[in-house]
Amino acid sequence: MKLAFSTLGVPGLPIPDVLRLAAAHGYHGVELRAHPEEPVHPGIDLSRRADVAAEFKAAGVEILGLAGYARVAAPGDDEPVLQEIRELLELARDLGAPFIRVFPGGGTDQSPGEADATAARRLGTAAEYAADLGVRILLETHDSHRTGADAIRVLGLVGHPRVGALWDVMHTWLGGEQPGSTYAALSPHLGYVQVKDIASADDTTPLPLGAGVLPLTECVELLSREGWDGWLCWEYEKRWYESAAPLPGLLGAGREHLSRLLNESA
Repeated sequence: MKLAFSTLGVPGLPIPDVLRLAAAHGYHGVELRAHPEEPVHPGIDLSRRADVAAEFKAAGVEILGLAGYARVAAPGDDEPVLQEIRELLELARDLGAPFIRVFPGGGTDQSPGEADATAARRLGTAAEYAADLGVRILLETHDSHRTGADAIRVLGLVGHPRVGALWDVMHTWLGGEQPGSTYAALSPHLGYVQVKDIASADDTTPLPLGAGVLPLTECVELLSREGWDGWLCWEYEKRWYESAAPLPGLLGAGREHLSRLLNESA
């Protein structure tokens, strides 16, 4: 498995500094938070996109994916959501990123069936565009669909190889789902896995990997046992928790922790 970290942990940090952190601490890739607060988002022009792609190539670091904020199950018209996804897909193509992340985002005034159908309809439409661009759309286990069992209801309806799953280990744990059950549901569709750690279900402030309660050891052992060889991406939610320790000082120990888990599970 290859290791990455998300720029959600280093809000607003310029790309050259992100790349220096990745290279210095032995990470193979970076997940880019695609938001206007950040250096890379759908609003940047073609010249800047080419520059970013060249910077990553020169550093020998891969762009794992773009973490977007489209909410595919949200109530309302389809077109604004589809346009947001199309813009993310085009940015991913221009940067050479294989994946974009979308959220479920179902509303409280929808039934689960309505939310599933809305998400599947939009993802099915977007999948054709993704196929033309050579990018894959990943539905994250999050908010209204936080478990693998939730996500597979949508993915099963879509049935397109350009639409898959992003397993966020915190949300499936908060949803009460065991790692084995999550993997069984998502494995045919799994793009990559987001790892993190927290103190408890009531305190989700990010912690160094291994310092909290999330079943990281069990997840890595399971993935290794099943022969899965994708990416583990550390999503440290510094942007949402200003009091959390700065990520740069934790990256080295985080990589060592994941490497140790991988070695022990081999």
